[in-house]
Amino acid sequence: MENFPAFSPGALARLEEIKKKYPPGRAALMPALHVAQEDFGWLKPEALKAVAEYLELPEMTVRSTATFYSMYRHKKTGRNVIRLCTNVSCLVLGARTLKGILEGLYGLAPGNTSPDNRFSLEIADCIGACGSGPAMLVNDDLHTGLDAKKVIEVLENYK
Repeated sequence: MENFPAFSPGALARLEEIKKKYPPGRAALMPALHVAQEDFGWLKPEALKAVAEYLELPEMTVRSTATFYSMYRHKKTGRNVIRLCTNVSCLVLGARTLKGILEGLYGLAPGNTSPDNRFSLEIADCIGACGSGPAMLVNDDLHTGLDAKKVIEVLENYK
């Protein structure tokens, strides 16, 4: 394994597997950005530079890819990231009420983190659950058919 001290040993092992699976550097870029985000917590400039060096890509290529896609974070977040869908289907089914609950009970405003650093709230245009909204993702877990009570129950599982 190559020596890249910016990454943890576990992240380096995962990056090696990615490089084997996607040999050209650019093909490995998006999976490598996911690993860097998990390892660093967010894609701060040092993380982007480390990915560029590891994949032997121009830093601008890495930065432009990372900023194009919404799944990459560019600022520190809480331990759990909530992505509340506010597309038409979810809005009609009550997403606006759920947003109010998240703001009132958890001190969350879109784009911010709760005072206890437990949650960050992101508003999502669509998370692909139109038939079972309102919906939200907490980290990578999909929660559908939400109402006020269910949102509180769901979030109690993320401490």
